[in-house]
Amino acid sequence: MKRSQKTSLFAALFAALFLTVVLAAAVGAVAIPAGVTLRIILSQLGMPWIETGDIGRNTEAIVWSLRLPRVLLGLLIGASLALAGSTFQGLLRNPLADPFTIGVSSGAATGATIAIFLNRLSGLHFPHMIPLFAFTGALMAIFFVYNLAKIGGQIPVATLLLAGVVVSSFLSAVISLLMVFAGENMQGIFFWLSGGLMMRSWTEIGFVMPYLLLGFCLLFAYARELNILLLGEEAALHLGVRVDFTKKLLLVTASLLTAAAVSVSGMIGFVGLIIPHAVRMLSGPDHRVLLPASALVGGIFMVWADVAARTVMAPQEIPVGIITAFIGAPFFIYLLRKKKKEIRL
Repeated sequence: MKRSQKTSLFAALFAALFLTVVLAAAVGAVAIPAGVTLRIILSQLGMPWIETGDIGRNTEAIVWSLRLPRVLLGLLIGASLALAGSTFQGLLRNPLADPFTIGVSSGAATGATIAIFLNRLSGLHFPHMIPLFAFTGALMAIFFVYNLAKIGGQIPVATLLLAGVVVSSFLSAVISLLMVFAGENMQGIFFWLSGGLMMRSWTEIGFVMPYLLLGFCLLFAYARELNILLLGEEAALHLGVRVDFTKKLLLVTASLLTAAAVSVSGMIGFVGLIIPHAVRMLSGPDHRVLLPASALVGGIFMVWADVAARTVMAPQEIPVGIITAFIGAPFFIYLLRKKKKEIRL
C-alpha cells in the first residue's frame, strides 16, 4: 500500500471516528443537535472560548455523563476485539480465528462470571477481581484450544473450530451451572453475557484503560514480527524473530485485550472476525496498517451497533451482542462456505 493511500485511509478513518463520536452522543431518547453535542464536548475538554451558556445543565449531563462515556467505551471495546481478532488471524494464519470462535471470549466470560458470583456470594466488591479472573479464563481457554487443535505443528481450520466448539461448550456449561446457583441474580448475569454497554460511566473507562493501552502498545510494536510470521516459523527464525517468545507474547496480549473488553461489556461476538476481513480488503495484509486500521474500524462499528441496540426498540434496549451476532453470523457462514474445500470434518 502506497504512502499516499495510507494517509488517505487513516485521514478518512479519523474523520469517520470524529463524526461517529459526535453523532452517536447526540442520538438517544432526548434528541440533542449534533452542534450542541460538539459544543458540550469541546467545553468540557477545557476550551473556554466555546459558549455553552444557552445549553441547559440537564442537556450537558446527558451528553457528558451518560452518552459520551458509553460512546468512548464502545470505541475502546470495538477496537480491542478487532485488534485481538486481527492478531489471532495473523498469528494462527487462519481467517476464521477470532476471540469468539476460538473460545477466548467464552473463557474470559467464564472467569468474569465466576468473579461476579464470588463477589455477590461474599457480599464484598473487589473491582480488579473481574478483569483478573477474565484474563485468567481467557488464557486458559486459548491454552486448551491451541493444544487441542495443534496437529504436527500445524493448526488446521477444522480442528481449530472443533477445539473452539468443545472448549466453548464446556465453559458454557460452567456458566449455566453458576447461573443456577445465582438464583435471583441470574437475569443480571444473563443480560451481562449477552453483551451490552448500558449503565456504563467514566469509571469503567478508567478501569479498563491501562489494560487496553498496554495491549495496544504491545501489538502495534510487534506488527513487523507478525508480518514475518506469515512467512512461516522457519523463515521467521532465519530472519531473526524469536518465534516462541513472540507467539506467546502475542497470544497473551490478544487475550488480555479480549479479557479487558469482556470484563466491562460481557460477550460481544464476531467483531474480531468481520472487521479484520473488511479492513484487509482495503489495506492489504501488512499488519503495520491492518492493526491500527482494524482498531479504528472496530471502534466505529461497535459504537453504531450500540446506537442500534438502544434505538431500534426504544425505550427497550437490546443487548449489543445480539446486534453483532445478527451481522456476524451470516458473514461467518460466508467464510465457511468460501473455505469449504479446505475443511474436512
